[in-house]
Amino acid sequence: MSEREFSLGRLAFRALGAAVAVLALATALIVVLQPSAGIALVIALAGVVGAIVAMGVVSTRMTRKELG
Repeated sequence: MSEREFSLGRLAFRALGAAVAVLALATALIVVLQPSAGIALVIALAGVVGAIVAMGVVSTRMTRKELG
């Protein structure tokens, strides 16, 4: 198998995909639990922080794997 080149597009797509998955989970929690406004805000903020962390983890792992 030939080694693939590093693709910035693939990196962005996967990092944003991870962020969308985390935000979808936070949205699903809010819809299912139907918490009060304050609790929903905390869940939403945790979702945003989780999305940022997921993007960082995915991009770091991909970059280390592709570039060594």
